[in-house]
Amino acid sequence: MQWSKEEEAAARKRVEENSAVRVLLEEQVKYENEASQYWDTFYKVHKNKFFKDRNWLLREFPEIIPVDQKTEEKTQESSWDNVKTGAANCFSRMHCPIMPEEKNLGMKRCGSSDGPSRARSHFSNLDSEEHSEGPLKTELFPGSSATFRILEVGCGAGNSVFPILNTLQNAPESFLYCCDFASRAVELVKLHSSYRAAQCCAFVHDVCDEDSPYPFPDGILDVILLVFVLSSIHPDRMQGVINRLSKLLKPGGMLLFRDYGRYDKTQLRFKRGHCLSENFYVRGDGTRAYFFTKGEVHTMFCKAGLDEKQNLVDRRLQVNRKKQVKMHRVWVQGKFQKPLHLTQKPSKLVSPLLSHG
Repeated sequence: MQWSKEEEAAARKRVEENSAVRVLLEEQVKYENEASQYWDTFYKVHKNKFFKDRNWLLREFPEIIPVDQKTEEKTQESSWDNVKTGAANCFSRMHCPIMPEEKNLGMKRCGSSDGPSRARSHFSNLDSEEHSEGPLKTELFPGSSATFRILEVGCGAGNSVFPILNTLQNAPESFLYCCDFASRAVELVKLHSSYRAAQCCAFVHDVCDEDSPYPFPDGILDVILLVFVLSSIHPDRMQGVINRLSKLLKPGGMLLFRDYGRYDKTQLRFKRGHCLSENFYVRGDGTRAYFFTKGEVHTMFCKAGLDEKQNLVDRRLQVNRKKQVKMHRVWVQGKFQKPLHLTQKPSKLVSPLLSHG
């Protein structure tokens, strides 16, 4: 739906009101330092019952499915069946929105990266091209024999993991990595009856910690899924997170993004005293949420050296007929690709001999 000028003005006024009083600085520091603990508590309380499975992912992000003639027909059938089921079940869930119809979108070239992150994986000295061209003869890391690799960042209790694994069972050459900085969430994923260690590796990881290694080398991922995760991170750390994730992609790899948009009903519902900084809020349970604009998303991913393939604002009106309540939902969705041929400025080139010294 399109908002009227009056509706947008009312939303802007509401945000001005609920952000007039900011959380005290010492409390903001606490929310930042103990972020993982708040989410860990969240999953201890709610387990895997709070969010519904994101069966809509395969419709919005078909890039998740490996292009293979042997599995294409089966995965398309299962994805559409799941979408129909998911659309019926997740009407009013905050984290399980009804997804838009397919759109014809233009391709846009982004700028170059500000430079590589200083964080390095245990395997970052390996030849990434070797890993991307086919199965390895030696099992060096989980999923090293796979030819198609996906990473979900902020997997939670597995509401994206298991719909994806359900599809990938028809593609044994694929492998799914999933991480969360809440140890309880990762535990719930591993205890799930559908978890298959032969095709999935769940691990605890804080994407804000640049020195924390991944259990695989840089430059090997075909797809990174970043859905309703970046909004929970402090705005000052977002760019560093995206820069680091872009290094994990192979040339041509895709980063798939979806998160809260500016003036979503979640933002408008916050009361005074919950605003941390501009468009950044803390919930009653200590977890946080940021609300993006399309321009902000474009800038961040472009600075990480990724090319914009999709960047849209999805505005929807959801009606709770039982309570007779209308809810304006706003999400931002994007697809960003690592260029096939990376170009670097001469000043940023480092001699291989000096890099080891």
